[in-house]
Amino acid sequence: MAEIAFYGFSALSIGAALTILFTRNVMYAALCLFLALLGVAALFVLAGADFLAITQILIYVGGVLVLLIFGIMLTYRPDRESNQKKNLVLTTHLNQFWGGLVALGIFGVLFWIILNANFMIIHSPQLAEFTPQRSTLRTIGVHLMTTHVWAFEVAGLLLLMALVGAAYIAAQREK
Repeated sequence: MAEIAFYGFSALSIGAALTILFTRNVMYAALCLFLALLGVAALFVLAGADFLAITQILIYVGGVLVLLIFGIMLTYRPDRESNQKKNLVLTTHLNQFWGGLVALGIFGVLFWIILNANFMIIHSPQLAEFTPQRSTLRTIGVHLMTTHVWAFEVAGLLLLMALVGAAYIAAQREK
């Protein structure tokens, strides 16, 4: 059952990534990016990396992708002649050949790495005693709020300053 879920989520992520590569509609590409990021988060869940899955959904899907979609929707100005009837957000050029060639090259390199990797170490009995049987989320939370609280707070303040700066720049443009 886990193998079927793995292949299903892998196919979802790869299919969405290929759609991003070959579509001309920017909004469709953003929605396919949403599917690809959710597929990767599901693969993290299947791998037992629950913190990475939650981080993937909160930061990339919840933050970056929503910001990207709002940016597309707020900056879109249709041409009077070409896209008025269709109301589509299209890119101005389409390089399917070079994009496909780069994608095939990256796929070939990653496929070669997977074929030549030694995965037998995963099933070794010596590794089983070092593998944690419980979630890592509690351990990461305790470390963030005790040992690494200073770095956590500084990162929060930097993000707050960036948000205030972006709001200030956006308010200056409206005037």
